[in-house]
Amino acid sequence: MIPSQPTPTQRIIRLPETSNRTGKKRSTIYDALNEKSPRYDPTFPRPLKLGARAIGFYESEVQAWIESRRVMGA
Repeated sequence: MIPSQPTPTQRIIRLPETSNRTGKKRSTIYDALNEKSPRYDPTFPRPLKLGARAIGFYESEVQAWIESRRVMGA
């Protein structure tokens, strides 16, 4: 039997770093996540709940979203 390869640990980035990478302010990120907002973006990475008042995002998902925006020319 071949031992399975361990999956690499995904880095979680917090909201300020997500904001810096995407160029979106905190309120705009929350609008992108809110289905009732006119600025809702279903393609924006979903946050992870880290605690009662903390969220984070998978770095790889944020990077993929940024790359998809470059391809679209947005």
